[in-house]
Amino acid sequence: METILNPLQLCCPVSDPTHVAAVRRAAAELGARAGMDAVRAGELAIVVTEAASNILKHAGHGEILLRPLHSARGAAGVEVLALDAGPGMASLAASLQDGRTTAGSYGVGLGAMQRLSTRFDAYSAPGQGSVVWMTLWQQAPPGQHGQPPPQSQQLQQPLQALQAQPSQQGMGDGTQPVMALEVGVVCQPMHGETICGDSWALACDATSATVLVADGLGHGPLAADASRLAAHTVLANPALPAAVLLQDAHTALRATRGAAAAVVRIDMLAGQVQLAGVGNIACHAWSAEARRQLVSHNGIVGSNMRKVQEFGAPWDHGGMLILHSDGLATRWNLDDYPGLAGRHPAVIAAVLYRDFSRGRDDVTVLVLRDRQGGQP
Repeated sequence: METILNPLQLCCPVSDPTHVAAVRRAAAELGARAGMDAVRAGELAIVVTEAASNILKHAGHGEILLRPLHSARGAAGVEVLALDAGPGMASLAASLQDGRTTAGSYGVGLGAMQRLSTRFDAYSAPGQGSVVWMTLWQQAPPGQHGQPPPQSQQLQQPLQALQAQPSQQGMGDGTQPVMALEVGVVCQPMHGETICGDSWALACDATSATVLVADGLGHGPLAADASRLAAHTVLANPALPAAVLLQDAHTALRATRGAAAAVVRIDMLAGQVQLAGVGNIACHAWSAEARRQLVSHNGIVGSNMRKVQEFGAPWDHGGMLILHSDGLATRWNLDDYPGLAGRHPAVIAAVLYRDFSRGRDDVTVLVLRDRQGGQP
């Protein structure tokens, strides 16, 4: 079972020309720590520089989120999320054409950014800003776990389909984790803090998954200690039922300030989702037929957790799950963003974070979707 435990996600503001160089340096340092060679690190620098320049020229301000990526097979990479609330693009497909530039940028363009990336997706609409998601993986050495196909074979998705069709799933290029589910996450501290009091964790194999989102009480290091301990506890035995895992977290967190937490178990063979939650972690589950909001009980994990109860929902190839802490307002509706539900989960998480983050609290938005599923 492959596991992911709350990797650092660096937020780089983009509102001044000096920020372009700053985010380029941050990406270069992250790529070097991830083990990228000079060539791949240079390609990472190109796409990050272009993304920051586009934000500055077209929207005036925005953010770039950088996260290290690691697979169980030893591959390493970097995720790039570029988001702004600018005027948006009238035609994303046209902007992806080679040589397309409207503001005198570096001239690389979205099309070349797409080719340099291992995975690429984007969402933009007039008046709704833009989000661009890219992952760049260091290609595996010959004989380690297979050579990836040429970039020209990796990017077969028609340009005209990008705005209307689900994002390309499962490249199988040997450089990235291949799980049964796609995951996208934004996890950021409140303004003025450097350490996020929220944590998340995911364990997934071919037929099941366990996911946790925890929000430590308050902010800063002590909140982070509580939420991270909850994540470690869940990942120690991720195949247990959701209610048992939450009870284990409650026991482990007694010496901390406590946390709000939600544990979800997905059984793909049985077609079921089971949630056990205490505190204000919101959970929304989609199936092919309906959307359901699953309920968490009041209380604090590690303190006054009076009741643990599992709530269920169906899961199928159209399944999608959105979990978020109370740093995100609850009034969002994916129907307000035509086509967004078909994008990669990281794009969905970034749009919700950009438009509904409260700004006065740590925030986590986690989106999980069946790799084989289309638009919910």
